[in-house]
Amino acid sequence: MNVPTDGRSARRGTRPGRGRRRGDPPGRGRQGVLAAPAGLPGLTGAGRFVAAHTVDSLGTGLVFAFTVVYLTHATHLSLAEIGAALTLGNLLALPAPALGGPLLDRFGPKAVVAAANLVSAAGFAAFLAVRSAWQISLAHLVVQAGINLYWTAARSLVPLACVPGEERLWFGFVSSLRNLGIGAGAAVSAAALALFGPSSLYVLVAANAGTFLCAAALFTTWKPARGPAAPTLADAPGRPGDGGGPVRRGSWKAVLRDGRYLLLIAANLAFVLAQTVPPVLLAVYVTGTLHAAAWIPGTLLVVNTAAVAVLTPAVTRRSARHRPQRAIAGGFVVGAASFALFAVPLAVRGAPGWTVATVLVAAMLLFTLSEILSSPALNELSVACAPAEGNGRHQAAFQLSWSLGGAAAPVVLTALLSRQPVLPWLLLALLSVLAVPAAHALVPPDREEPLP
Repeated sequence: MNVPTDGRSARRGTRPGRGRRRGDPPGRGRQGVLAAPAGLPGLTGAGRFVAAHTVDSLGTGLVFAFTVVYLTHATHLSLAEIGAALTLGNLLALPAPALGGPLLDRFGPKAVVAAANLVSAAGFAAFLAVRSAWQISLAHLVVQAGINLYWTAARSLVPLACVPGEERLWFGFVSSLRNLGIGAGAAVSAAALALFGPSSLYVLVAANAGTFLCAAALFTTWKPARGPAAPTLADAPGRPGDGGGPVRRGSWKAVLRDGRYLLLIAANLAFVLAQTVPPVLLAVYVTGTLHAAAWIPGTLLVVNTAAVAVLTPAVTRRSARHRPQRAIAGGFVVGAASFALFAVPLAVRGAPGWTVATVLVAAMLLFTLSEILSSPALNELSVACAPAEGNGRHQAAFQLSWSLGGAAAPVVLTALLSRQPVLPWLLLALLSVLAVPAAHALVPPDREEPLP
């Protein structure tokens, strides 16, 4: 990764001549973080950065829920054939983060993010011409490869956009912004379908390709407040007892020897599996297993999306007084409680519908709080725990946990649900509980010494 010229210790250290208390975020006093209005970070000089995320998320929302609908209208394929083609495209795109790591080390995050948006734009443009299953798989491969490359590099942009100590506020703000944008884009698509019918989806797909082009231009012309240093692949000495000599920082061997980062990846994998509940498990569990009203899954998704969009900045502002590993551990505890609550209706079969709906809403609110607590802090540590130079492969390994977790979750969770409905909730709760001690061990390198 290209990093600010002041280096890692300056990026997260205290200001000269000033101390900070153990609970304070680095580089800012406790009051500095809490005084941020509504939990928002300082946005001065980051207009293009914010605009790029806004345009990108709006475009994503345009087709987020309507890709399959578009393909059924644009082709003569069955739903099963379309689903298989999309799945194949996803699987073929899984190695993209491994390619993104070396690119990130060589060219820096801004160039990789801009290129990733161009790749996704090309993929969505190709969707306008698809007619067969192999064409769908190819177009979706290009789209997903661009998305995977984007997320491999995008986290490394945040330290370039923010002042020291505001990393978590920025990650929370970006999450909120993207949820708002996707929701707004989905609303536009729903209105277009209602007014103009399925033919409007061609325009929406083209518009989405255009938003990726616009985002690429905005990222390319954005001038970070803190310029990156030249990419460096410095040698790092082997750790005691590892049996090896010097290890290049920008190498896969360095990642495999970084026990702290591997622990972070394992904790993030538990988080990724949890995050697949809304798209993979929720609807089939509520309607197929509990035989509850069909309106409940959609309502729960709206609750989740709206709460993340509205509450993330404020909750992140409050959690920023604590170190990220504490926020992550707290998020996993809350997540375990939410999964236990999701399973409660299984034990009270025959309960009134309003009781089931109330329990599920409460479970979703806990699930959402867990997401808000954990996501910004995990992203913060993905940058903070990586080496200051040549960390592209560390970011690639972190993104692979998202790709692999997202690919494995549908198979694992649906298989468990079909075997015994309580099993997926038990698995997710168990993984969350096991992740709590792992989260407490995720101390960034520059925070291991006692604070003054």
